[in-house]
Amino acid sequence: MDMQQLFAIQKQLDETILKNHQLYNKNLVPAKILALEVELGELANETRCFKFWSKKVSSPKAVVLEEFVDGLHFLLSIGLDKNFPVREFQIGTNDYDLSQQFQEVFKRSADFYQSLSQEDYIRLFEEFLTLGKKLDFTFEEIKEAYLAKNQINHQRQAEGY
Repeated sequence: MDMQQLFAIQKQLDETILKNHQLYNKNLVPAKILALEVELGELANETRCFKFWSKKVSSPKAVVLEEFVDGLHFLLSIGLDKNFPVREFQIGTNDYDLSQQFQEVFKRSADFYQSLSQEDYIRLFEEFLTLGKKLDFTFEEIKEAYLAKNQINHQRQAEGY
């Protein structure tokens, strides 16, 4: 999956945030990894895939997709901070159910946090995209939702968020 356009768009938002919050020369990668993990938790909560004790169904697809692209913003931003040149990712296949796929993404996030290597970043990104596939999102849906949320994020920055 070619993410080059999304990386370029994310770079603009990141530059705005750096400027607005005077964050130049600060290592934001650890905070961005934590933010990604928080967004993953919010995403899991919206899917309710782990809530075996509840009969309530998942939030609507649009809500779940918005949470997914919140995580995508941080993944893209981390790659930019680390200057990783990767722009194309493969979406994997496995027999995991949705809860297991969330666990795999969390595991890959922890692995990346420990190594900060490009190899672990690619694995994390690909497991995240595999999660999107398991949530039945197409690349076009992801891209459209990302662009919409990115616009909101720019507006928030303009308003002093």
